[in-house]
Amino acid sequence: MMISTRGRYALRLMLDLAQNQGEGYVALKDIAERQDISKKYLEQIIPTLNRLGLLSTVRGFQGGYRLSREPAAYTLGEILKATEGSLAPVACLSTEKNLCARQADCATLPVWTKLDQLIGDYLGSVTLQDLIDQQQERSNNSFVI
Repeated sequence: MMISTRGRYALRLMLDLAQNQGEGYVALKDIAERQDISKKYLEQIIPTLNRLGLLSTVRGFQGGYRLSREPAAYTLGEILKATEGSLAPVACLSTEKNLCARQADCATLPVWTKLDQLIGDYLGSVTLQDLIDQQQERSNNSFVI
């Protein structure tokens, strides 16, 4: 499994919105500048996040984007699944029902199933708020002598 640029940038977009939620609606150009991501690329990611209700949008001069929930209510798994689709390590686990003709005899299927579960559990346990807290902790622990 490899997370695509789309998934990584979606996480950065959502994290930026979480960090700047006190500013109200945030312009996409501001996010693009802070994150050093093409605004055009972000424009391709936004509709997916918006359609799934992860964002609130206001159009117009004072428009922009903000999270529709608190940062603690978003898991990395939710955001990555929205942009990546399946996070399964192998194709046979990427659909709800495993349709592989070899599944009954597959010696490696239990390994992939467990890995899929571990990935899902881990990404489902980390929130945007966790990332913010970790970043603040790193910033507070770094001091200059």
